Amino acid sequence: MKQLRLIAGAALLATALTLPAKAEDLLKMTIGQRGNWDTAITELGTRAGIFKKHGLTLEMIYTSGSGETLQPVISGSVDLGLAVGTLGAMAAYSKGAPVRIIGAQATGAADYWYAKNPAIKTLQDTAGKTIAFSSQGSSTQSVVRAFINEFKLTAKPQATGNPATTLTTVMTDQVDVGWAAPPFGLKELEEGKIHIVAKATDAALVRGQTIRTVVANTAVLEKRKEVIERFMKAYRETIDYMYSDNPQVIKDYAEFVKVPEPMAKQVRDGFFAKSILDPDKIVGLDSLMEEAVNLKFIPTALTKAQTDELIQIPPRK
Repeated sequence: MKQLRLIAGAALLATALTLPAKAEDLLKMTIGQRGNWDTAITELGTRAGIFKKHGLTLEMIYTSGSGETLQPVISGSVDLGLAVGTLGAMAAYSKGAPVRIIGAQATGAADYWYAKNPAIKTLQDTAGKTIAFSSQGSSTQSVVRAFINEFKLTAKPQATGNPATTLTTVMTDQVDVGWAAPPFGLKELEEGKIHIVAKATDAALVRGQTIRTVVANTAVLEKRKEVIERFMKAYRETIDYMYSDNPQVIKDYAEFVKVPEPMAKQVRDGFFAKSILDPDKIVGLDSLMEEAVNLKFIPTALTKAQTDELIQIPPRK
């Protein structure tokens, strides 16, 4: 009998060893603006094994702006959209699109606006000039609108896509004032090819607002709620890791965006306070709602019931 038990135990062990490992849950996502520190959370968390630890595999597709990020979420071809402009998310929801906000992606911003023309030193020098933003419904469009409203500008907003294409349009005189987010443009700034005209935080409205969000397709949130909760847990853990003393995070980010490690560290320490990445609260909701109505993103302010339905951030556990 003892021998039989040993044989049976060995057989069970052999079976267990030959069974495939439990498959990780796959989440597909679009992410605006590849290479920004605040949009590199999923990349750095994947490299560090954090999402894998939580049983997740991420399929990441990078886009040139909020509009491109949001549409695949609405159609259901991806599960999540990261760095979606808050006003764009509100607009989509108000039109009945199946999207829900599951986290804040950026509160405040490190984006900046620059020019090649030495005559354009400040925003007040942009009268009759063109000023760039990424895409319709994006956070950069919101910032440009805030510039125009707060400083009474007559500049003409123009969609230019991602920072690389924007730089090309500026250097070829197609657009007067471009936009970028660190680390993009730091090399050109150091070389004196361009100079900063304004920072996003020059607009008072931007400083106290969550301008970008993490959104989920409604059906995904309903059917895979536990998976989304695990994603947000790993997302939060990755942010803590990104601001730790572990030197690997800077090495990985530098390799990801192809910049020297000192510049990678400068991006984090000089431009992105950890509070910018806090995913747990949508800040400045009242002013965001007012802005969305004024800019005709939504016809009327959302009710509390609608806001509660739109914003469904999984609680920390």
